[in-house]
Amino acid sequence: MTLASLTVQLINGLADASAMFLVAAGLSLIFGVTRIVNFAHGSFYMLGIYIAYSLVDAIGATAVGFWGAVLLSACIVAVIGALVEVAILRRIYRAPELFQLLATFALVLVIKDAALWYWGPEDLFGPRAPGLAGAVRLLDRRLPQYDLLLIGIGPLVFALLWLLTNRTRWGTLIRAATQDREMLGALGVNQSWLFTAVFALGCFLAGLGGALQGPRMPANLALDLDTISNAFVVVVVGGMGSIGGAFAAALLIAEVKALCIALGNVSLLGIDFSLSRLTLVVEFLVMAAILVARPWGLFGRPLAAVRSSAAHEAPLPAASRMSRLSGIALLAVLLALPLLAPAYPYLPVLMVEILVAVLFAASLHFMMGPGGMASFGHAAFFGLGAYGAALFALKLQWPMAAAFIAGPAVAMLGALLFGWFCVRLSGVYLAMLTLAFAQIVWAVIYQWDGFTGGSNGLVGIRTDEAFASPTAYYYLALACTALGVWLLRRLVYAPFGMALRAARDSAVRSEALGIDVRRVQWLGFAAAGLFCGLAGVLFAFSKGSISPEVAGVGRSVDALVMVMLGGVQSLAGPLLGGALFTWLQDLVARETDYWRALLGLVILALVLLFPGGVAGALRRIGSRGREEGA
Repeated sequence: MTLASLTVQLINGLADASAMFLVAAGLSLIFGVTRIVNFAHGSFYMLGIYIAYSLVDAIGATAVGFWGAVLLSACIVAVIGALVEVAILRRIYRAPELFQLLATFALVLVIKDAALWYWGPEDLFGPRAPGLAGAVRLLDRRLPQYDLLLIGIGPLVFALLWLLTNRTRWGTLIRAATQDREMLGALGVNQSWLFTAVFALGCFLAGLGGALQGPRMPANLALDLDTISNAFVVVVVGGMGSIGGAFAAALLIAEVKALCIALGNVSLLGIDFSLSRLTLVVEFLVMAAILVARPWGLFGRPLAAVRSSAAHEAPLPAASRMSRLSGIALLAVLLALPLLAPAYPYLPVLMVEILVAVLFAASLHFMMGPGGMASFGHAAFFGLGAYGAALFALKLQWPMAAAFIAGPAVAMLGALLFGWFCVRLSGVYLAMLTLAFAQIVWAVIYQWDGFTGGSNGLVGIRTDEAFASPTAYYYLALACTALGVWLLRRLVYAPFGMALRAARDSAVRSEALGIDVRRVQWLGFAAAGLFCGLAGVLFAFSKGSISPEVAGVGRSVDALVMVMLGGVQSLAGPLLGGALFTWLQDLVARETDYWRALLGLVILALVLLFPGGVAGALRRIGSRGREEGA
């Protein structure tokens, strides 16, 4: 490494920091005021770069045309964001935060397929910015002129946002809403339009960030999820709701990544390390370190308690006689289902996928429902279970039965390690730390070519002869899933489950009663990881091959969708949600190329019509029927 290369990399990092800040600042504003974890924020960034491409193509790549297209695309994205807030999000502000997350995830699916329909699947390369296509020489290195411009745009936008929030009445309202939005409403401020305006401003910043990236990167359909994960990291490291924190965190993360690239391969105690490969995960390592040392981020502070008129969650009732009979009847139907296999050969395969999803969702629900610990990285345990079993079977030639024990054990060990840190946090900070650990697991799997197969994954995972047929494996999956769900249910009603729910509802009172809250939650992590790992093992042997995708962000989001779709307040919720989500995904994927949009619209409809999830809606219908019968 030379001084010239280090300097150039650090300067390039400043350009990346500016782009990162624009997106994170909008996300931080939206969360600070509305308390919505806007998963669709990356989609608005993606729309910004796509719309700017089309506008430049239509207007022309002149200086006026290019910069006019950049600003106009940001304004169009702001208008789209305002319409989304008025039509959808305004209706669910009183719903639990995770239901709002589910609604914004549905928007991700809709927007992605809308972009696919209009712009197609190919990457679109925009033109260079007029007058800024050259480079400036510095220390015998060439720095793109456009990157130097971006370095100036970030601080400029930060200064304008500071003036807006600290020197205007509207900015005072934003800061007041960030501190205590309910009190702001009690003082007569129209919260609805304030939320709409802030959401539009946040989308404007995301669209502007995307439009400005046109000359640096192609527009593609993967930008939404790639961008939102990085934006979440910046916001959490800086402190939720803090614009200054987002700016500082963007600089910190971008410069750390640039330093890793500049250092390249290093040797420590005779061991060679490739720091450049850390760029896939270094921001999550930074986030994990910051959250462990300072749980509220660099410039954040504990969020004010949000007053809510919603009733407290009622204790979970014991299973009624009708519920037990219904469960026995369902199990009988599932046992008889392979009789239809001759007419529907695909049925056992689909049912295995549904059973894996049900166990996956049930394990996450154990953390989120009784445990009260939301996780954005539950796929880490799914991936550890899948890869643990596969590696024992392929590398050590262990029999299938031993791999079925080893895989969940590996996942539980991972849950014990990660949970020890996570239970020291709460709320969205805990969720983001789980995401950080999940991304670390994904990066290790993705880059350890010699052991995990890297991006190619592992193939040749074979079942024993006794379970080689789809029907036989279906019965194995049914037995494992039924046993796992039954054990999780028993845990919920056991003294341990009671203590876990007490810690969820009131940690202070639980400590006063002698309950070790952190220890109970830590063991809850371990139990959830164990059964999630079992779901991963079932998945690995059913497919015969696995890839790093099993531990990716997308799979964690799928688990969240399943749980929220079914309903958090019911033990049957994750079972219904996992089955419904997998069945809908399979059904619509075979019917249309735009299955994501259709699935997203179905999820939006369910969120708006049944804010308590499918299980909650069925429970209300049953209660209404009993009242009418009485």
